[in-house]
Amino acid sequence: MKRKIEIADYAGKIMTETGKGILLTTKANGQVNSMTIGWGFLGIQWAKPIFVVLVRQSRHTKKMLDENPEFTVNIPLGAIDPNILGVCGTKSGRDLDKIAALGLTLEEGETVSVPAIKELPLTLECKVIYKQDQDPAAIAPENDTRFYAKGTANEGDYHTAYYGQITAAYIVE
Repeated sequence: MKRKIEIADYAGKIMTETGKGILLTTKANGQVNSMTIGWGFLGIQWAKPIFVVLVRQSRHTKKMLDENPEFTVNIPLGAIDPNILGVCGTKSGRDLDKIAALGLTLEEGETVSVPAIKELPLTLECKVIYKQDQDPAAIAPENDTRFYAKGTANEGDYHTAYYGQITAAYIVE
């Protein structure tokens, strides 16, 4: 069962949990994949509620979002198994079916083809209405050094911002 919510009533919770780690879930070619994210933006643009996710160019999630421009944002309410965020933040969906490995419970989406995840019940369903690759020349040097440093695994692995119009918001009960 899903209980509809007003996004504004949960905005503080959504942003607090984003800083701790939430899931971005995608679906393409019959595969569902979740990735831990700690960056995101909740707001209004073009008179629509928006959640912006940032995904590195190298991620399997980016390929999936480009194939199916829909996603869900899955936010915990209370304690969750730390393995969920750990596995989804360190393993690639190219190599592992994270949903099966973690025993996560999928709930069919209402307005998108991507499911919600019962274990992280506060759900935002989103349809991509704009995307933009980061311009490396426009990133402040201290951020470029910290997040995209030469000689690291993330060297030159910049992000694409996906602006998702929130088409449904609810708590899976």
